[in-house]
Amino acid sequence: MTRAEWLLTPGERGNPATRLDTRRRDGKAWSERNRALALVHGATYFRELLDAIRDMRAGDLLLFTDWRGDRDERLAGQGTEIGAVLREAAGRHVVVKGLLWRSHLDSLRFSQEENRRLGAEIEEAGGECLLDTRVRPGGSHHQKMVVLRHPGRPELDVAYVGGIDLCRNRNDDATHAGDRQSLPLASAYGPHPPWHDVQLALRGPVVGDVEAVFRERWEDPAPLSRSPATRLRALMHREDADAGRLPPQAPDPVPRGTHTVQVLRTYPNRLWRGYPFAPDGERSIARGYLKALRRARALIYVEDQYLWSPRVVASFARALADHPGLLMIGVIPTFPEQDGRLTLPMNLIGRITALDELRRAAGDRVAVYGLENHAGTPVYVHAKVCVIDDVWASVGSDNINLRSWTHDSELGCAVVDESLDRRRPRDPGGLGDGARVFARELRLGLMREHLDARGAAGRRAEAEPAALCDPASAFGAFAEAAAALDAWHEAGRGGPRPAGRLRRYRPPDLSGAQRALATPLHHVLVDPDGRPLRLRRHNTF
Repeated sequence: MTRAEWLLTPGERGNPATRLDTRRRDGKAWSERNRALALVHGATYFRELLDAIRDMRAGDLLLFTDWRGDRDERLAGQGTEIGAVLREAAGRHVVVKGLLWRSHLDSLRFSQEENRRLGAEIEEAGGECLLDTRVRPGGSHHQKMVVLRHPGRPELDVAYVGGIDLCRNRNDDATHAGDRQSLPLASAYGPHPPWHDVQLALRGPVVGDVEAVFRERWEDPAPLSRSPATRLRALMHREDADAGRLPPQAPDPVPRGTHTVQVLRTYPNRLWRGYPFAPDGERSIARGYLKALRRARALIYVEDQYLWSPRVVASFARALADHPGLLMIGVIPTFPEQDGRLTLPMNLIGRITALDELRRAAGDRVAVYGLENHAGTPVYVHAKVCVIDDVWASVGSDNINLRSWTHDSELGCAVVDESLDRRRPRDPGGLGDGARVFARELRLGLMREHLDARGAAGRRAEAEPAALCDPASAFGAFAEAAAALDAWHEAGRGGPRPAGRLRRYRPPDLSGAQRALATPLHHVLVDPDGRPLRLRRHNTF
């Protein structure tokens, strides 16, 4: 196997304006010899992030981007509110720079005021946080990253990339009892919605790549907002001054491990003053998926908040149709995040049509599940993870939907480990690529949790973890666990609860009238297409 068989070469990114593919002397579009660690659950990530920030000192550099930030969200108990932690870092003369999406109005169930308050707290302490709405109309900055650099102590350099925002609901753990600081979701999730999520901790040269992503956005000369009213308000509140200069970028950290990491993004073709680092946008997340899916032969394992849009899942369906032995497992939220007579069908229509397309291509070789905690409350799946044939793994902010592949700004990492996993099957795809330690352990770790193979009470599931290495065995273990739990619920929950947290996903039926109304609204309002028109006509990425 060569890395170029799974990862994008510089020309395949489709964006010659970015510095990502030209910043290394070897000309490679990825960085080698990194160490990537999957931090499963917000509580795991928040504890590590808190310790890392508190270890920073004067002259160190802290960079972050986020979709939503709640200044009072606690990272690990009283006194660890994210606003206070960042304020204290700035007070120690750590250079703190942030890019928060300005967001739509709170009345529309977004976070304009929360993001503004977090930014103001950082600014008051001497840091700098820009409220950034340099997006395509109706779009958002959805990237979630933190970069910590330490001049003189480069062994501490780390970047965090994934699906976890610095906000409420995210601080949950393996028990899935929910974050005590909660935001409302659909009523089925209860007052403290259980939350499942994943973030990558990255060490090694790739930290420089993630920092370069931040710097490209920070140095964008376009005004932070096109709205005269927004710009007037910012002037009145002394917000949104021109971005201050960043210190020069330090050399990349030294190699730390065996992981090759490629940074992938989505940027739309911004209609007004295009991004200087992506004047026609960038769709390397979509292109990265498409390239990896062409090599899929054994198992596609996906955890995703949406799994929407037939145009996006067409690439998955094509892989399944082309290879009759290929299996696909999806883990998604049982219910959309919002109730409502109109919003519920709008959220469901994209998923129903996407699943219909997958099942037309592969029938019962596609299995989709929701999660519940041991109290029977559904778990909201916010993770954005894909593992293909235990070789290629992706973790990021991007969902499998049209917004993430074309319209909003997104950031993800594809990881290919140089270390082979010696457990059988050693080459599940049969292409000579060999199962890789990082991808396999990521998949097995997630599967073990969902099967209660190592549950909170220490009990083990029927399926031995080693058996999960085999794609067919893993596929069967999920099906058996979900069938047992479904049957227990249907029988009135009498007797011992079966091990596992998996429920077979069964979308509610929509009437013809609901479909007719929801379909155009879904495509226009919920899942818009931000590609250049000439690409949209040909339905390409």
